[in-house]
Amino acid sequence: MPKVAHSPGAPTGRAGRSRRVATSLAEINVVPLVDVMLVLLVIFMVTAPLLQRGIDVKLPQAARATQVTGERVEVTVPAEYRASHVVYIGKERVRAENLRELIRQKMETRDQKEVFLRGDATIQYQDLMEVFDALKAAGVQNVGMVARMPGER
Repeated sequence: MPKVAHSPGAPTGRAGRSRRVATSLAEINVVPLVDVMLVLLVIFMVTAPLLQRGIDVKLPQAARATQVTGERVEVTVPAEYRASHVVYIGKERVRAENLRELIRQKMETRDQKEVFLRGDATIQYQDLMEVFDALKAAGVQNVGMVARMPGER
């Protein structure tokens, strides 16, 4: 609540116009703060999904593909694998030479030793088999091949 301070010698009451209102510095107007925070919240909610982008891979299409849910280890073989020998574990970029050891470390703590292999539709079968062999050598028991469903982009 604002405090009314009287000037010395100034008339008080209704006719006195020389009253001044002094606000305490301890009082903070919270409404503008809440408005700014809500605007920032909306901005972050809109931009956060745009920042999460995966690896661009053109998956081959399979007529009987099914949706897989849950937490899984995905190894992605991009179209430029033959030139760079780089694969992705999730979104982490990994050299093909290091793939075996990194997958072995991930499989140590898991009950189900399965990996989902995503290969670009344009890579050669031999390149996919190199990655497949590295996964099997790392102790992976099941390797699932990921394909896109008909009509899926």
